[in-house]
Amino acid sequence: MLPAAVFFTVLAVWEAAVRFGNVPPYILPGPSAIGQALVKDGPLLLGSLLVTLTTTLEGFVAAVAGGIGLALLFDRARWIEDAFLPYAVILQVTPVIAIAPLLLIYLPQHLAVVACAWIVAFFPMLSNTLLGLKSVDGNLIHLFRLYDASQGQALWLLKLPSALPYMLGGLRIAGGLSLIGAVVAEIAAGSAGSGSGLAFRIAEAGYRLDIPRMYAALALLSVTGIVIYAALSAASYLVLRRWHESAMGRDS
Repeated sequence: MLPAAVFFTVLAVWEAAVRFGNVPPYILPGPSAIGQALVKDGPLLLGSLLVTLTTTLEGFVAAVAGGIGLALLFDRARWIEDAFLPYAVILQVTPVIAIAPLLLIYLPQHLAVVACAWIVAFFPMLSNTLLGLKSVDGNLIHLFRLYDASQGQALWLLKLPSALPYMLGGLRIAGGLSLIGAVVAEIAAGSAGSGSGLAFRIAEAGYRLDIPRMYAALALLSVTGIVIYAALSAASYLVLRRWHESAMGRDS
């Protein structure tokens, strides 16, 4: 209840400041003007939101599959980790805003946006999964070896369950970052005069000084990010609630 009370208080103060200060909407629209823009431009913005969500989901799925798969490979062979982990770090530390224009040159627009979403979401999945695989209790590993368990059995019955909380934490991070990557790429595509995602509508509204529409699109993006994080957090809780301390403590 407290966050909702703060939210509506901020909206009320914002609306009052705009109305009594006679602030023009092209400088700072009030919440009512933003709501009117949402109603008026709703079909256009929702269609663009669907495009952004599609590319976000594609980049997220690719990042999850690639991050987990590569982490399993790194855990299997140390020399592969030593050889390729620095390049994964390079992908992480290179600003995606600098990569997006290059990807738009060499790839079709849709693939370039998906690639940007993948780039920013890939490393959290890789690093969290690898950390989880390396955090398995050494005594349990020795126990599995004592009972002559195969590498596949040790991976499926010990390492993956132990790494699961780390992987789910990586999922929550990667979900929001994939949306950020898609938005950055769409803005770059909008600067080049093409695009249909929600970030492109923000850039388009900025060029036209349609500030209420810009705020409406930003509000949709914020709500989308919150929904993605909440959905992944709920999934993490449902998976871990019966056996892991991080989720069991929430029930008390």
